[in-house]
Amino acid sequence: MTRLGDLERAVMDVLWDSAPAASDGVTVREVADALDGRELAYTTVMTVLDRLAGKGMVQREREGRAWRYRPAATREAHIAQLMLDALDLGGSRDAALVRFARSVTGTEADVLRAALAAEAGLADPGRTAEAGLADPGRTAEAGLTGRVEDPRPAGPALDEATDR
Repeated sequence: MTRLGDLERAVMDVLWDSAPAASDGVTVREVADALDGRELAYTTVMTVLDRLAGKGMVQREREGRAWRYRPAATREAHIAQLMLDALDLGGSRDAALVRFARSVTGTEADVLRAALAAEAGLADPGRTAEAGLADPGRTAEAGLTGRVEDPRPAGPALDEATDR
């Protein structure tokens, strides 16, 4: 996924804040007006939106002589893809994930834990340790200390999610 420059990010923020993917979108004029503190020319905003469309970041639809733009994905989906792309930069994905896990706040760790539990199909996020999703010795209360084990299953049968 393409990283965004400052102006591209500002334009995407306007789109994400004012035109969710399900809406009809916004015009170049509406984006330019929302960026009023930047004093940009209409044509500059139009060029940025055209480039974002070329990168697949925005979708556009003709409305008369103008285009209406809307984000191709949510802000959260974009950020998640950036995080996945960063994991693919090289080195050990496991080590990078552990380092990331050690850097999040307690609340963020709770959110991640609940998301992992939901992904695993557990009704009660508190059951992650009993379900084998977490080492009981490495719960949030104990911190992320101790050794990190390879989360991939032993043997030749690796699924798509663990074979990255």
